[in-house]
Amino acid sequence: MNTICLVLDCLHPGFLGPYGNTWIHSPSFDLLASQAFTFDYALVDSPHLESLYRSYWQFTHALRVEHDEKPLSLPVRLREAGLSTVLMTDEPAVADHPLAVHFDQRVPITSPRELRIAEQLDDTYLASCFAGLVEWLDRAPDGFFLWCHLAGMGRVWDAPMEYREAYRVSGDPRPFADFEVPDRRLPADYDPDELFSIVQAYAGQLTLLDRCMGGLLKMIDNSSLGSETLLVVLGARGFPLGEHRRVGFCDSALYGELVHIPVFLRLPNGLGAAGRSHALLQPADLSATLLDVNGLSLPKPPRAASLLPIVRGEQERLHECVVIAGTASERAIRTPAWY
Repeated sequence: MNTICLVLDCLHPGFLGPYGNTWIHSPSFDLLASQAFTFDYALVDSPHLESLYRSYWQFTHALRVEHDEKPLSLPVRLREAGLSTVLMTDEPAVADHPLAVHFDQRVPITSPRELRIAEQLDDTYLASCFAGLVEWLDRAPDGFFLWCHLAGMGRVWDAPMEYREAYRVSGDPRPFADFEVPDRRLPADYDPDELFSIVQAYAGQLTLLDRCMGGLLKMIDNSSLGSETLLVVLGARGFPLGEHRRVGFCDSALYGELVHIPVFLRLPNGLGAAGRSHALLQPADLSATLLDVNGLSLPKPPRAASLLPIVRGEQERLHECVVIAGTASERAIRTPAWY
């Protein structure tokens, strides 16, 4: 079986239809949710990519100190299952991560042009990234594991202005008209219209992402990959949009809008389609699931739990609480009842 793990940075779950948003049109994500199992309460264990990817690729937690000289590695373990492991990314922090060398192949994604607001979808940065992904899948070897991390929503906001204007009605301010992703802390007396113009631009960017996702799903389903591929789509981190007066990563305060991410698990046999769970999960649980799907044993002692028993309806919870590590000594705890 093939596996595509698509990680989309700066994807705010509250702006997706499957997570309750009715304002933004996201038909491709809606379709994905109808075919996949959706997890409502996935949280990263750190908003910093170096720590986050150590958790993903070593079945660990951002707060855990490793003492093993040769710690377990996800791509190395999957190679044991006969998979060709590939890392594709446009994010230097991921491409240059110390564990990235464990992949058989690393495929860089580079910007094809000067960044600016595009005239049409095909000219956008996100579209070029997805085109590179589709091109690679067209010639993918049998039996592959592809981890694709796209900085997309956090790299540039170049969706055509008409995408942003679609969320403006009479009396609304004009949408934010810059391609640079905003990153600021708002003053106590900030102008709500200024914030709403930024939210409109993010909504337009999400519309662009949704259309790119639609093209990817169509390509997978119209090829042999459709019946042979596990597709995992998730966020790397969320994106604050004015909650707690922060726009962008700002000071990386551990509020829910930064650490809560969407997770969709689409299995090739349709298991769990249109299902969802309130179970708390963190990055290492996804890695444990990828081992489980490929018939590989979990690390001992277990540091994470496979999601498959949740998908099969065999259990309801994985953890009683999860912990997130922030800058310096900042910590956050999430339980089923409170954050």
